[in-house]
Amino acid sequence: MSAAIPPWLDRLFVGRRRALPRTARPPVLIRLRRALGRLPAAAPAAVLLPLATILVLAGITHLVSVLAMPTLAERSAYQRLSDIARPNTLTFLPDASPSGMVLPMTDPAFVSAVCLYDLGDHPLRVRVPATADYTSVSFYTSRGVAFYALSDQAAGRVIELDLLSPAQRAALPEDEEITAADRLVVESPSLRGVVLVRAYARYNDTRPAIRRQLEAASCMPS
Repeated sequence: MSAAIPPWLDRLFVGRRRALPRTARPPVLIRLRRALGRLPAAAPAAVLLPLATILVLAGITHLVSVLAMPTLAERSAYQRLSDIARPNTLTFLPDASPSGMVLPMTDPAFVSAVCLYDLGDHPLRVRVPATADYTSVSFYTSRGVAFYALSDQAAGRVIELDLLSPAQRAALPEDEEITAADRLVVESPSLRGVVLVRAYARYNDTRPAIRRQLEAASCMPS
């Protein structure tokens, strides 16, 4: 007595049974149906479990590779920027173009400047005037991990804050009141990193004026 055909397998041949009478079915199809009919009813689970395992392992591998990229890269963004910028000094980046850019995936619609900070001796005070359309300040560790960002839409006409290391933040007097109204303090998880200043240029002919506005920005020890 032959084994019962699992329902999931039998459904695969429903269309075939309706399309062809039993006597007209190709011998190969009949033999294939009989061979597959010997498989247990749990065959789909036996196939899906290894497939799910492969997908999970692939996802973990992808996540680990993405997180390890800043560490395994030959030269990080901080190292590349150190070739053109001095610590604790605002430096404008060349306009991004298809032929080349200092930082990958730089938006050519923005005027960009960077400040390599080093909190080894003193905290850093950052002050950036807002431009006509949009201005933002982002903070990254030396490994390229973003940890804070602020735009003129939240800060107002001037983006101003103090960047401190964990030790410098802990050394602040306990009775010193720090509020967003008079002084914004940001704690950096690393002693070195990058401050990225970006201002949107709606038209190409407005880039020189926006650049002149950003020249009033400062990034220096406090």
